[in-house]
Amino acid sequence: MNKLSLRDRKKEATAHALAESAYQLALERGLDGFVVEDVVQRAEYSRRTFANHFACKEEAVVMAAMSFDGVEEAEAELAKMPENATPLDVLYRWLKLQFTADLFRKMRTLVSMSQQHPTLEPYILSLFRRLQREAQEALNELFAGRHPEGYTHLLIGAVYGAILPIIDGSLQVQLPGDQVDETPDVVSFDQYLDRSFGYLRDGF
Repeated sequence: MNKLSLRDRKKEATAHALAESAYQLALERGLDGFVVEDVVQRAEYSRRTFANHFACKEEAVVMAAMSFDGVEEAEAELAKMPENATPLDVLYRWLKLQFTADLFRKMRTLVSMSQQHPTLEPYILSLFRRLQREAQEALNELFAGRHPEGYTHLLIGAVYGAILPIIDGSLQVQLPGDQVDETPDVVSFDQYLDRSFGYLRDGF
């Protein structure tokens, strides 16, 4: 997989610092309680730098959920997959690496915020699409030409569609890092993922 250059890493670090500042301000003051100037002052960047990365504060708030830490570790983990690994095997490992407790926590918070501030919704959808696109690129690189066109798109659509009810709270799933819930109907994220991939492997 392609490694980020030093320049790209600095660019991503700047974007993440601005986004995290916007997210924290949204938590502290509410989305209507701050402006872009507050974001750049907290992050110690200029408004011009902000404009180079984000169109508005709503986009910055949402993109705080996107973590750029551990990318190389994730790529190294996928590189260790056996040669006979299937797209489902790789996608399963990818999701376990991508959907951290922090990502889930922030995305749930963002969905909750969007109920009062619908202007966040298109950026939340954009973020989710970006997560899907990363998975698609990983599978394309590892399995180029080895499966019919559209096969990996179908898998990713099914798997990420199964993640959405966890994020919006429709399904009660114990997230990574949560305290153990003894409620009989609540399953862990790993159990839910295993069940979902079981359906994909064996049929419904």
